[in-house]
Amino acid sequence: MWPTDWPSSARTIATAVEAAVAAAHAADEPAFTETVADLAELPADQVSSVLAAIVRELLEIAHPDGLTGDDVRAVLEAVVRQSATWFARIDATAIVGALTGALGVHEANEPDHPAVNPQPAAVLLIAYLAGLARVPAQDSIRRAIDEIARAETVEMP
Repeated sequence: MWPTDWPSSARTIATAVEAAVAAAHAADEPAFTETVADLAELPADQVSSVLAAIVRELLEIAHPDGLTGDDVRAVLEAVVRQSATWFARIDATAIVGALTGALGVHEANEPDHPAVNPQPAAVLLIAYLAGLARVPAQDSIRRAIDEIARAETVEMP
């Protein structure tokens, strides 16, 4: 159960992210497709902020001594390899985009590659990284939303 003091939008996002991650953990393509479609119906900027915060936190937990280029490559390869066994529409470019976006490295869209929704890729990253970090995804979801809410309430000087 999510905190009742959260705005309804935060609870809705948390519930949707949790359902999508659970579907990814279960390797259930129909459920995953449905839950990421539910995420796509929510405010994209809010969902993207939450997903990026979760990915960043899980990367930090899984790689406490810092993230190397080899670590990034290993995560990308593992997510694509693991997801390809059950998710036929896996998009390696979207995985790269979701990971680099979460790290604050924004690659320009290449003209021959149309922009894709990074949310499914971010959910796949979260499902993999939560297992790698041995952290319940729900805990990371809660912390990400709490941190974003805290940051939004802090007044600028």
